[in-house]
Amino acid sequence: MGDRLRLGTALVEVSQARQPCWKLSDRFGVADMARRVQDSGRSGWYYRVLEAGAVQAGDTLALMERPHPQWPLPRPAGLLYGRTLDVTELQAALALPLVPSWRKLFERRLEQNGMENWESRLDGPSR
Repeated sequence: MGDRLRLGTALVEVSQARQPCWKLSDRFGVADMARRVQDSGRSGWYYRVLEAGAVQAGDTLALMERPHPQWPLPRPAGLLYGRTLDVTELQAALALPLVPSWRKLFERRLEQNGMENWESRLDGPSR
């Protein structure tokens, strides 16, 4: 989380893990595909662009900085996807450069002392 990498002449930062949704299941025709991807911990991640630049096929992705080595992406993702409320971990995660939606979600969990329901994201709208 927060790793900064040089890709071509651009500088990017790992900003969050991807959150698979029901559309993935629809696309592959497997009813629980989104849940499987989420449970595998292999949902991928997003980068935010810190410095725009030119990128082309074959460019090297080079690690420039790792400001939070104790927070590899599986740790905050596990906190997000885990169905257990871990107050200490949630409070520690709030010190990270979280995207606003993750920050709000972690803060809400702490305020409400509970977890949200993901059925509609993973299983899709009721038909």
